[in-house]
Amino acid sequence: MKNNSKYEAFKLHLQKVADITFSGAVLGWDQQVYMPKNGAAFRGQQMATLQALAHEIFVDSKFGDLLQELSTDDTLGESEQLNVKLVTKDYLRKKKYPNSFVQEHARVCADAFSGWQEARAKNDFSLFEPTLKKIVELKRVEAKFLGYTEHPYEALLEDYEPGLTVKKIDEVFDEVKAELFPFIKQLTGKVRPASEFLHKHYAKDKQWNFSEKMVKQMGYDFDSGRADYAPHPFCTTFAPGDVRITIRVDENHFNQMFFAAVHEAGHGLYELGLNQATQYGLPLGQALSLAFHESQSRLWENNIARSHSYWKANFKTLQVAFPENLGTVKMEDFYKAVNRVEPSFIRVEADELTYHAHIYIRYLTEKSLIDGSIEVSDVPKFWNDRYEDYLGIRPPSDSQGCLQDVHWSYGSFGYFPTYSFGSFYAAQLCAQMKKDLPNFINDVESGSMAPLLKWLHDKVHVHGRRYTSSELLTRITGSELKFNYFMDYVREKYGKIYGIH
Repeated sequence: MKNNSKYEAFKLHLQKVADITFSGAVLGWDQQVYMPKNGAAFRGQQMATLQALAHEIFVDSKFGDLLQELSTDDTLGESEQLNVKLVTKDYLRKKKYPNSFVQEHARVCADAFSGWQEARAKNDFSLFEPTLKKIVELKRVEAKFLGYTEHPYEALLEDYEPGLTVKKIDEVFDEVKAELFPFIKQLTGKVRPASEFLHKHYAKDKQWNFSEKMVKQMGYDFDSGRADYAPHPFCTTFAPGDVRITIRVDENHFNQMFFAAVHEAGHGLYELGLNQATQYGLPLGQALSLAFHESQSRLWENNIARSHSYWKANFKTLQVAFPENLGTVKMEDFYKAVNRVEPSFIRVEADELTYHAHIYIRYLTEKSLIDGSIEVSDVPKFWNDRYEDYLGIRPPSDSQGCLQDVHWSYGSFGYFPTYSFGSFYAAQLCAQMKKDLPNFINDVESGSMAPLLKWLHDKVHVHGRRYTSSELLTRITGSELKFNYFMDYVREKYGKIYGIH
């Protein structure tokens, strides 16, 4: 395509929006990692200002006119046309938001983070309840702004997994309840693998030294990123070549830091694999969806780092790092321990099977809040009752119950279902990866992750938002999402661990 001045203006406009958005991401990262407590009030104002400014620039009417002109410009190449089409869709959606709403939403959510932290630390939901009530009211108004067909929750889902509907989520979770939950019950009726050695003292610095080696083994580039500690692990991007991950640590539970590090690095590898350098601020340089993003992190965390082959490659290195804790532990016993299935209260510490009960409970809570069938004051009881229903345990406190996740303080309603869908995508992708890479097992057993990363880069990362989730999954595996891939994977793996044939 020859140089097109209008398309160049289109790019420059979006890059300005990206500059502001990523600058806001820096403030958000600092808020969770380094910011002193007394900085919270003005940090909220600063973040709200940047979000409102980015929104105002993006929905400028002159930019809308430019989009209309470019939408009929047949001199554009295929990629340029697709960028215009996708941005037009985003523009029409964002245009529905009044700028005053964007600013208010950003301010309330920025202030909510410190409120959530305090409530969680003091184990008192009532401290967070007034702020959460404001957020829920804003999300209900947002759903009305955006419009929906069947359920107001669908308006919010669109930000995280475009095209996903309440009907589809319910259909998939019906399969989860029919197949996975009974399988979990079958496993928990068996003798659980010993895991006491995972709860000895693991010094923070030594944990990170090992985790850093494993993250580098995956291909994460610390010249293009860094890792820091935060109350809730996350991954964020500031620019091409600047992708940050955060972790949290429990010195008496090995799993917490290590698997969080692998998980977040999986997100980071996706971000680093996008064509951001040439498509900065454009849809083809952006991640496809939150569920596909989650498929990358869950694939590395569970399908790879919780596999027998992975620990065959790396257990001796871990033993050398912690000889007093693991010197006499057999690799087989360690592998079984990190795959122990046991109902628990904390989502981010859950095994990969009961994890989906945690997600289902959050989905039910969110959906009920948005449609008004429950109010914010009902959340602790609603939450605890469902933990009793689906996991057979009742949270003893708010911090181990409905205050454990940070997402609602961000206003991220509609996010949680993507965690489960990401896991189900990951199982389907991994099954195809094993077909496409004949040396898959040998590569993992030797600690050679480069072929796996290249496969993910070529099949997933480079496409950005070129395809929908269903289109990309079908392109790679030959079909849309099929839950049986996940069940086949867990039945084979856990059947061997628990002796179920």
